[in-house]
Amino acid sequence: MNERDSTYNIANAKLGFQNEVERLKVQAMMGWDKEFRNLSWYGLQNGMSVLELGSGPGFVTEQLLNGLQDSKITALEVDIDLLDVAKSRLDKFPSPRLQFVHSSVYDTGLPDNTFDFAIARLLFLHLHYPEKAAEEIFRVLKPGGKLVIIDVDDQVFGVVEPNFTLLSSVIQKLANYQASKGGNRYIGRSLPRLLAKAGYIDLDMDTVTQHSDLHGIEGFKRQFDINRFIAFYKNGILNKEEFDQLNQASENINNSPEAYAMMNFVMACGKKPILNRL
Repeated sequence: MNERDSTYNIANAKLGFQNEVERLKVQAMMGWDKEFRNLSWYGLQNGMSVLELGSGPGFVTEQLLNGLQDSKITALEVDIDLLDVAKSRLDKFPSPRLQFVHSSVYDTGLPDNTFDFAIARLLFLHLHYPEKAAEEIFRVLKPGGKLVIIDVDDQVFGVVEPNFTLLSSVIQKLANYQASKGGNRYIGRSLPRLLAKAGYIDLDMDTVTQHSDLHGIEGFKRQFDINRFIAFYKNGILNKEEFDQLNQASENINNSPEAYAMMNFVMACGKKPILNRL
């Protein structure tokens, strides 16, 4: 198994490296207050040993460090360039509170039964082998430890106003393209069964909704940046009518005060059982 058995590689980002990092920043921060609230509901507490998987440039890592000031955060990332960005950004935090690990979610190299809580945010949709990842995270969690996956299901993607009639067609084609590369933009609906199969118990599930009127329009501008979709049009994945409607939606979000958008994210939680010993 290749350590990068994933559909995400920042080297292939349509916006270029630095613009993609900025997009990831906005994406991470848009609904963080809600996500952190839900993580707390699921049992995340100050003082816990926390593993963040697919930590990227470290924007969520930074929020965890600020919100859990007595916790040790371990940030695991397979892309060395993103890890270097995170190390540079977060060098103000002392090493006892923050550990960086350059490794794969499939084979972390971390010891058994180490972490109280694990978080995988917008990672599983990219994985070729999500079950293997869930099993590896299970291994490194302490008995009683929890994994929370924050991810997408494009069937309940959200809405864009003014609506464009081919939105569902565009979403379907982009999901099909990701599936052809080994990912799954409908992973959200599968998370409870995936967690159960890996041995997790006490499963729970919720959604987090981000709305431009509540969280600002900037993140949605980046999500609908037409430059992200040009290659899909040039490669025949999107037809001209779909691309033109997408371009109009992008212009509306960027320029029209009447435009707004809403996106839904799925959160699923499972616990590693505590084994009774006689």
